[in-house]
Amino acid sequence: MKRMARRSHIFLMCAPEYFNVAYIINPWMHGNLRKIDNAVAKQQWRALYDVVTDHATVRLVLPQPGSPDMVFTANAGLVKGRSFLVSRFRYPERQQEEPYFADWFMDRGYDVHLMPRDVPFEGAGDALFDRGDTCLWMAHGHRSIPAAREVLAERLGLDVVVLKLIDQRFYHLDTCFCPLEGGYLLYYPPAFDEVSRASIEKRVPAAKRIAIGEEDALGFACNAVNIDAKVIVNRATPDFVQALAKKGFDVVQTPLSEFMKAGGSAKCLTLRLDEP
Repeated sequence: MKRMARRSHIFLMCAPEYFNVAYIINPWMHGNLRKIDNAVAKQQWRALYDVVTDHATVRLVLPQPGSPDMVFTANAGLVKGRSFLVSRFRYPERQQEEPYFADWFMDRGYDVHLMPRDVPFEGAGDALFDRGDTCLWMAHGHRSIPAAREVLAERLGLDVVVLKLIDQRFYHLDTCFCPLEGGYLLYYPPAFDEVSRASIEKRVPAAKRIAIGEEDALGFACNAVNIDAKVIVNRATPDFVQALAKKGFDVVQTPLSEFMKAGGSAKCLTLRLDEP
């Protein structure tokens, strides 16, 4: 008899019913306006959904017309236990998503917190829990602003380490930085300023850091969904696969090219709900 997979993790996803590149708010969207192949996008999303559900539980939020980027649930906000801090999107094009996500969490009994109106913060796109320490890594530079740190510390009681992003191609932290189980860290150092790189090196031992090259970075290999020993990505080079295998991780590749046109990949399409 086949042994059932342990499903200790829970993720939130949103079907790409209304997904498209309807505006330009990051460099990846340039040249891709209205160029999404909807059939392919749905196939790719379903393949990711199937891979994730092989190893975890998935909850769904209903897609909404006029919110094409709602599919990127990582940006909905930040979950800690039964608390949810709703994102305050920098660009007006995404701000209409905020009440939909707030309502979903409120309806399920979460303690929902709102960001101040003048403090842009884009949820688990820019804030990621370390998997070996108790800290929260938070980035600014393109979307979220440094003042979000105080809100996170006060409302969720978090130890926040602030990093600065300097490459517009990596406009969210989760496009270039991925904490892995066991305290490992997958990241692309050139996406950060010198002070941030030093902070990372101070907090994460060298043996736990996995720095990747530009080819993998541009394929959004850091925009990965980590479930125990599985690391789910859009695509990866053999060097990337080998580097993670040496640390005990199994890389699962599932193409997400249609979502890359909007600047998103596997991690962007999921929000982890079981953060302690």
